[in-house]
Amino acid sequence: MIRIDSHVHVTPPDLIASWEKIAQREPYFKLLSESPVNRFATAEQVVEAMEENGFDKAVIFGFSFQDMGLCRYVNDYVIEKAREYPDRLIGFSTLLPQHPEAEKELVRTCESGLHGVGELFPEGQGFTLESPNQMKVLGCTCTELGIPVMLHVNEPVGHYYAGKTKTSLAQAVSFAQNFPDLKIILAHWGGGLFFYESMKEVRQDLARVYYDTAASVFLYRHQVYDVVKALDLTDKILFGSDFPLLPPQRYQGDLERSSLSDPDKEAILGGNARRLLSL
Repeated sequence: MIRIDSHVHVTPPDLIASWEKIAQREPYFKLLSESPVNRFATAEQVVEAMEENGFDKAVIFGFSFQDMGLCRYVNDYVIEKAREYPDRLIGFSTLLPQHPEAEKELVRTCESGLHGVGELFPEGQGFTLESPNQMKVLGCTCTELGIPVMLHVNEPVGHYYAGKTKTSLAQAVSFAQNFPDLKIILAHWGGGLFFYESMKEVRQDLARVYYDTAASVFLYRHQVYDVVKALDLTDKILFGSDFPLLPPQRYQGDLERSSLSDPDKEAILGGNARRLLSL
């Protein structure tokens, strides 16, 4: 079994060194970076952590800034490192969806070997997720390129934490409805949206939507895995650690305590990602 961590953040060393300067003009980056639980990681640290935690590959992406120039900069870093560690790292690009050069950047990064887009922040980057016009370039171009889009979505109830936004589950559903052929990954269990796949019409609308487990141990008990099994959704769940926020090993206990079968665990820990990304 090949284990794939589908949600891993990387930051170029020079941006780590100057993060406070960048934060002065990037409010959402400032909010997350100043959180007491925040950590930064370079690509080399990711490779080391994956080896220590028994994972074969990691899907890596830079921070999704409001500044398109910074997005291009971190994309170049991801392209470079994915080429340097082709057996270990799978790169995703980032961008500002409403930027005039969004399509150009999507094509450039895809042609450079990146396999998807994300993690994008609707509220943090100031775009309207449910708008078919504003999301047209992102949705249509990624559909044509055959690559998935990962979006930051959080649960509408529970405690506050840095990065918990007002992006609603209804907005996420609208985005999926507007681009029915687009492969979508909703981070952080999609804010619980998967619960509503027990509704026939919602399940149809979300036919191409996947969910990752990023930050699960901060949010849910281990029974969340039992719920997705009961809903017959284990083929739509991608393991994601949110490293360097959390190491992959932190999730092992919940997986072991769940009622998932070994094939279910293998699918979540890598099989579903391999299929989604055509690896």
